[in-house]
Amino acid sequence: MTENTPASPIEESQLLAAIDLGSNSFHMVVAQHTQGEIRPLDILSEKVQLAAGIDSNGMLMDDAWQRGLECLSRFAQRISELPRENIRAVGTNALREAQNSQAFIEAAEKVIGAPLEIIAGREEARLIYLGVAHTLSDDHGPRLVVDIGGGSTEFIIGERFEPHLTESLHIGCVSYSQYFFPDGKITTEGFKRAYTTACRELLAIRAEYQKHGWTSSVGASGTIKAIRNVCSQLGWCEDTLTLQALNSLKERILKVNHFEKLDLPGLKAERLHLLPAGCAILCAIFDTLNVERMEFSDGALREGVLYDMVGRLQHEDVRDRTINALMQRYHVDTEQAERVENTALIAWAQVKQAWNLNTEHYDMLSWAARTHEIGLTIAHSQYHKHSAYLLNNSDLPGFTNQSQLQLATLVRGHRRKFPKDEFKALPERLQEPFTRLCVLLRLSVVLNRSRSKDRLPGIEYVADGKKLTLCFPEGWLEHHPLTHAELEQEAEYLCAANFKFKCQ
Repeated sequence: MTENTPASPIEESQLLAAIDLGSNSFHMVVAQHTQGEIRPLDILSEKVQLAAGIDSNGMLMDDAWQRGLECLSRFAQRISELPRENIRAVGTNALREAQNSQAFIEAAEKVIGAPLEIIAGREEARLIYLGVAHTLSDDHGPRLVVDIGGGSTEFIIGERFEPHLTESLHIGCVSYSQYFFPDGKITTEGFKRAYTTACRELLAIRAEYQKHGWTSSVGASGTIKAIRNVCSQLGWCEDTLTLQALNSLKERILKVNHFEKLDLPGLKAERLHLLPAGCAILCAIFDTLNVERMEFSDGALREGVLYDMVGRLQHEDVRDRTINALMQRYHVDTEQAERVENTALIAWAQVKQAWNLNTEHYDMLSWAARTHEIGLTIAHSQYHKHSAYLLNNSDLPGFTNQSQLQLATLVRGHRRKFPKDEFKALPERLQEPFTRLCVLLRLSVVLNRSRSKDRLPGIEYVADGKKLTLCFPEGWLEHHPLTHAELEQEAEYLCAANFKFKCQ
C-alpha cells in the first residue's frame, strides 16, 4: 500500500454493528470497541427461515422476503445513528442459493442503510473461526471448529487466531429437516438417511482434516448450542458435549414420531423442529471425523465480522494479505504494479470530491492496480480477461462474492475496448463509481506502459461528470509521442463508452 492511504482509525469506545442474515435466523450484535476488545452491548436475533422460503425454482418467495425485510427494519432502528462504515451485514447460504438474491439485497440495503454482502462458504468459515478464536482462551495446539447452519455447515482447523483449513459443505439443519423429516415426522429411516447423507458429504474433507489433526474440537451457533443444552439439562454431560450424550439424545428423539411430541428441557420452541436434523448431522460429524468431545463457543459468525471490521478500520486488513499472496502466486511484476497503483491513487486523490469517491473505492482501485497483470501467468493474449477470471473464481479470504465481482470487473476493463455490459452487471449504485475507477485504472496503465523507472511528471486531473481532462506540463506530450498516441487511442475507447476524455 502506498503512502497516500487515507487514514480512518477506529476511535476508542466506537460502536460497531454486525448483522448475520443466516438461512434460519437473522442476528445482530451491537458492540463497543474499547481497550482492544469487543464488548457486546445489544444482541438481537429473530427466526426468519429464509432457506425454508426458497421454492423449487430456487426463488425466494414473497412471505420469506417480507419476513426478512421486516426483521431488518427492526434491526435498522437500533443502528440508525451509527456511521455507515461501522455497520457490516453479511448473507450466507440461503442468499448464496436463491436465484433472486440480488433483488433482495438491494431492498435490504435500503432498509438498513448499509451494504449487504453475500459471503462465500470458505469466507464464512474464516469469519466463524475468527469469532470463535476471540471468544475462547488462547490455547496452543490446533482446534477443529464446527458450525451447523440452516443451509450449510462450516469446518475449520486453526491454531490461535489463524485458520489453516476452511471448508463449507451443503449440510444444513433447515434443508435436512425439510427433506428427511417432512411435516415434522420423525422416523428411524428418515434419521438414518439424514445421517448417511451427511456422512457422504463429510468424506470430501475427512482424509485431509484427519491428516492435519487437532487437539480439541469446538462447536458454534444455535444448533450445537441447543443440543449441548438439552444433553446438559438431562444430566448426560456437563459443559462439554460427549459422543455418549449425543447417542442418548438420538435414542430419545427416535422414541417419538413427531417433533411436537419431543419433551426436552432447555430447548427453545423455535428450535424444536430443527433438532432431529441437527442431531443426525452432528452424529455424522462425530462418527466420520472421530470426534469424542466438543466444547461450545458463544462466538461465531457475527463476532468474527466485528473483529474483521476492527482490523479493516485499523488497516490490519486480511484482504491486503490476500492480494499480496495472489501477487506472489502469479509472479506479478511488483515494481510495475506499484507504479500503476501510485499513479491511480494520485488520480483518485484529485478527483474524489468531484466524482464522490470514498475510501472503499480507494481500496478497490489499489487492489485492482496490484492484480491487473496476474493473468499474464496464463497467457499474454487477452490477459485482462484471464486476470478477471482468476479474481472472480478464486478463494480470496476477506472478500465477498460481490467484492470479488467488483474487483474482477475493474481489472477486466483496464485495457482494450471498454466492456460496458460488464459494468451493467454490477448493482446500479456501483455502476457509475466503478466506471470512473476503471477510467483511472486504464489511464494509469497507459501512462506506465513503458515500465520505466523514471517518475511521471505532475499531472493535473480535472473531473466533471462523464468528462476527464489530464493537464500535462508544457511540452511533455510532444517529447513522449508514443504515450500521446496511446492516450488518443484511449480517448476513442472511452468515447465509445459515452465518456469524454482529453489531455492537454
